[in-house]
Amino acid sequence: MADTKTALITGASSGIGLELAKIFASKGINLIIVSRKIIELSRLGTELSGKYKIYVEEIEKDLSVPGSAKQIYDNVKSLGFDIDFLINNAGFGDYGLFYKCDWEKQERMINLNMLTLTHLTRLFLPDMIKRKSGKIMNVASTAAFQPGPLMSVYYASKAYVLFFSEAIANELEGTGITVTALCPGPTKSGFQKAANVEHSKMMDGKSIPDSKKVAEYGYKAMMKGKRVAIQGMMNKELAFFSRRAPKKFILNTVRKINEERE
Repeated sequence: MADTKTALITGASSGIGLELAKIFASKGINLIIVSRKIIELSRLGTELSGKYKIYVEEIEKDLSVPGSAKQIYDNVKSLGFDIDFLINNAGFGDYGLFYKCDWEKQERMINLNMLTLTHLTRLFLPDMIKRKSGKIMNVASTAAFQPGPLMSVYYASKAYVLFFSEAIANELEGTGITVTALCPGPTKSGFQKAANVEHSKMMDGKSIPDSKKVAEYGYKAMMKGKRVAIQGMMNKELAFFSRRAPKKFILNTVRKINEERE
């Protein structure tokens, strides 16, 4: 195992995580794939190990549960793996007025999108630093560049992911480790159903990229050591604009986009 690199990917049973698993497998990289959806995970593991002759370890885990990051780390160490690529992809969103929200769902979102991502990074980083090599990708979102009325906790959690990733990327200069925050815009994946925004105006249109396209862009950006990777020219322009436009205008615009649902 020491001669072959290994990637750990959370949320690998669907969407961007699944497509990233396929990309890494095609490069001959062993995989540790994590999801709470074990049936889909097992199907993917069987497919990739058979097609690419790599080792695939499937771990069924609900990463919204506190303490799950340490359980994953201990599991990986017991298997004798060093993680060369850490992909913190798992996450979900929710839609609605905050004061009416299901608090337990918001708490799970905070745990998954921020707590577990941060803890996994903290656990695996020292090992990477000892080896003086490693790459981390934290999946944020274009939502990270502005507040998001009607999806307040989700937008805030992705802002955390972006700023956290940029900060530790700076800290890790000269160590041989790079950190990339992948910031996709609206993407054709299972996210919309989970977040209850399947029919929002934001998701309408024919130009929305699929998970494969976003994963390919993210993989290339990570391998180049890019710190912030925003897929799509329009998304880049909107992110640039969001950081410079008056905050009240941005808030009103984002709310209008989020509330225009069929």
